[in-house]
Amino acid sequence: MGAAMTAERRPFAASLRTRLRAAFLTAVPLSRVRALQVIVHVMVILDVLTFSRDVLAHAGNAAFYRPVALARLLHLPAVTPGLAAMLLAVILLGSAVVIAGGRLDGMLKRVLRGRRDSRRASARAVRVTGVVVAVAYWVWMLYSNSYGYVAHDHMALLVAVAVLPTVRLPLSDARAGAEAPVGPAADAATEPESEAGGWALRCVQIAVVSTYFFSIIPKILYTGSLAAWGNSAILTWASIRRGSPIAHWLVENAPWVFVPAQWAGLAIEALSPVVLFLRGKALYVSIALYLGFHLSTLLLLGIHFLPTVVCWAAFLPLERISIPRRSSNIPRRGVRETS
Repeated sequence: MGAAMTAERRPFAASLRTRLRAAFLTAVPLSRVRALQVIVHVMVILDVLTFSRDVLAHAGNAAFYRPVALARLLHLPAVTPGLAAMLLAVILLGSAVVIAGGRLDGMLKRVLRGRRDSRRASARAVRVTGVVVAVAYWVWMLYSNSYGYVAHDHMALLVAVAVLPTVRLPLSDARAGAEAPVGPAADAATEPESEAGGWALRCVQIAVVSTYFFSIIPKILYTGSLAAWGNSAILTWASIRRGSPIAHWLVENAPWVFVPAQWAGLAIEALSPVVLFLRGKALYVSIALYLGFHLSTLLLLGIHFLPTVVCWAAFLPLERISIPRRSSNIPRRGVRETS
């Protein structure tokens, strides 16, 4: 009887493994991962120079340092001018190296003997640099969030910089140095796919969705229930306090729109996990809905959520964009990279 039960469990376990593998390890084109890597690191550069540049201002204000939980766990001291400048330099230079990608191969060829050595060195350099940037950027954001304000719109971006270096991205061709287009102009049969890349993109997608879904929790803590928040005047109050001329006009002429807008926002946040299971046109319509949501908050309240908006690119077929890149001597489509 025990043997029969074991035999019954085996198909279920195999089915479960298949489903989990399909959900988290779907092979995706490496060019999609590479395109997202470039987009993410451009966003990181923009972020440290604008939105989270406050780290430089926090330096020297140790009295106002209130470390968040992870900063306390890591025993991070208050940021100093020297440390802030070093982190900024590492993030900017490292992100530039990651964005440059395969162009490093040409520079390393002048230093290293042999095409094969330079190719491997450039790929390794980009991957290691990605890890360094991830560590520096995480520390930077821990400091940014430890002086009275927590930017939860950065969660997906932080996850993206952490997981993208786990994917091995070939950067150059072993046979030729000519530039080759990646995307529509490339031969679909030679486009490599990677389960590791699929896992990295899935992590970013889950982080994007979680940003919306878990934002429900502070609403409940703040008002006691979702019904209380949905029926409150919080959006009206925000429009009066920091709203644009459009928001002020709505307050004066159509104040009834704010409660339905709040319930619509709650619906968008509560239903966000559904996006993970959508494909094709339904997915693109959903992405347009969320981007439209952010556009409305930008126009009404000046709230952009750009780090999260950029990470929606993880849901898109970025490999269809033609990006000049050195072609790679790597397996044809259908041969999966797992590391």
